[in-house]
Amino acid sequence: MFFRKSIIALTGLFLCLFLIVHLSANSILLLPEETARGLYNSYSTTLRESPIIKIVAYVLYLSIVLHVVYALLITLNNRKAKSKRYTLNQYKDNSSWTSQNMGLLGIMVLLFIVVHLANFWARIKLGMGEGVGFDSNGHVDVYEVTYSLFQNIYYVLFYTLLMIPLGLHLYHGLKSAFMTLGFYHKKGLRIIAKLSLLYAVVMAVGFGVIPFIVFFK
Repeated sequence: MFFRKSIIALTGLFLCLFLIVHLSANSILLLPEETARGLYNSYSTTLRESPIIKIVAYVLYLSIVLHVVYALLITLNNRKAKSKRYTLNQYKDNSSWTSQNMGLLGIMVLLFIVVHLANFWARIKLGMGEGVGFDSNGHVDVYEVTYSLFQNIYYVLFYTLLMIPLGLHLYHGLKSAFMTLGFYHKKGLRIIAKLSLLYAVVMAVGFGVIPFIVFFK
């Protein structure tokens, strides 16, 4: 059990770092179109062609798979245990709604990832669906793909609403990761809890607001 939780904690921390980079890249979309298109497409080209970034990408994919698989195993194991253990221990009185429903929140985040990959990764990397053109610099026009999706109000609403469970998942997961890895300093944990809340809010609001800003451009 400790091994599984450690894998979830380590992969979760890595994914948290990735989200910071991803949000920074998405922030390019807030710039005027004539600037944003070139920068965004150049950035995307670098990600696809850099050997080092390709290795990081494989680590990212592996982290997502391991995080999901081990989280699912622990969730199923906990459900079996609860039927016996919690008839005597009122666990709901001792834990938050978020901690009780990390599995549900994780499924909602996974749903978002699947839809997100289908609209971006599968289309751009695998050539599935409608073809993607090139910009004036000869780069694959990832900006156009992103901008077009963010002109679809249904996708924008889906994208934004799913940032709520993402934020909740990040908040509980981030502060729990440090405890899982053996950090139990009382004052330090309070600081980590506050930083986790700040991080979760910035990620959820940042990712959630950008589609709306692009939509109303």
